Amino acid sequence: MATAAPTEALLERLGSTRRRSEELVSGLEPEDLGLQGMADASPPKWNLGHTTWFFETFLLRPHLPGYTPADSRWGYLFNSYYDAIGARHPRPERGLLSRPVIAEVIAWRRRVDAGLTALLERLGNESGPEAEPLLALLELGLQHEQQHQELLLMDLLDGFSRNPLEPAAWVGGAGPEAGYGPSQVAGPLRWLDGPSGLVEIGHPANGGGFHFDNEAPRHRVWLEPYAIANRLVRNGDYAAFIADGGYERPELWLSEGWAAALAEGWQAPRYWRGSGPASGWEWEFSLAGRRPLHPEAPIRHLSWFEADAYARWAGARLPSEAEWEAVACAAALQAGADGCGVRIAEVDGLLWQWTASPYRPYPGFQPAAGAVGEYNGKFMSSQMVLRGGSFLTQAQHARPTYRNFFPPGNRWMASGLRLARDAS
Repeated sequence: MATAAPTEALLERLGSTRRRSEELVSGLEPEDLGLQGMADASPPKWNLGHTTWFFETFLLRPHLPGYTPADSRWGYLFNSYYDAIGARHPRPERGLLSRPVIAEVIAWRRRVDAGLTALLERLGNESGPEAEPLLALLELGLQHEQQHQELLLMDLLDGFSRNPLEPAAWVGGAGPEAGYGPSQVAGPLRWLDGPSGLVEIGHPANGGGFHFDNEAPRHRVWLEPYAIANRLVRNGDYAAFIADGGYERPELWLSEGWAAALAEGWQAPRYWRGSGPASGWEWEFSLAGRRPLHPEAPIRHLSWFEADAYARWAGARLPSEAEWEAVACAAALQAGADGCGVRIAEVDGLLWQWTASPYRPYPGFQPAAGAVGEYNGKFMSSQMVLRGGSFLTQAQHARPTYRNFFPPGNRWMASGLRLARDAS
């Protein structure tokens, strides 16, 4: 996890990242800030508190002499899953936390921001190996907050979708939805041959820039010849799957997925609205409220089970994460990047893309020491990998080696799919 020196640019990035979290909730009402629609989601206020707790717990309490931390009980409220830190409030009950009120959380954020600035200024006057691990922790905290900005939006969409009034998070403007729309890839789907044979994937040790521990080490993988679609599957494509009885044909589904579809009553993607399979789907619910369903826009809010069933119906399959990364790296190099580990402006799509790969450690994977080592490694079970980034994702996370992961039944994320097939 390479880090930069504690410069004015780093201070500005810290400030802009922290401000953006608050800007995302600036148009919400107080009642919205405690909204938790389901156990997997968290209220906006909790996300603001948790990211602040992260900086205080891992940076300020142990490394800034004289820092006065928040009420010790707040650690119980805002710890997410760090067992090495201690017990925590049950996740499904985060919506019950009416206190601390938002004003107290914002005041806490101000104290932590001031402490981080003081710590950075102190590090700026130091040299040697002592500053490097603290700067790495700071970078991890910034990346962590950016992840929670995306989670906050996904959680908010879930919560608002459960209200019969279908409220918009951004009234009078599209907000983040401005980044989503019809595909920019014109024409019918085309198949592109991907790199095959012995290829390398994973973040290069000398690749520069930040990466999470689960993106490394770089290693070799053998890929048989394959082809990958030049674009994401679109709403119109998926509507044809529904019209052909896609949710009524168990032969298209894995057993666990078919059971989930029946139990949850799935008939279409998570936020589609309309009269149903018989009369069609005309609308989708979004952060900007109910909007017309555009047939040329990439299909979103699919579970892995749905993506897998669609691929089977289409006579194709999902790409492995190694295939996806090999293609993305080739595209990045063609666009002039120095290598697969560098950040590029966009990695081929507006949505996270499900892959066929279970979320498992790379050969030689070593989690970070201490409680921060729980960040990724402890979840390498019963999850599937998504690649690419979405219209809600911060640009710093749009790199070919980034590995997102969710359980296969989840579909509240900005997730879509791209098809692959074995070369004929």
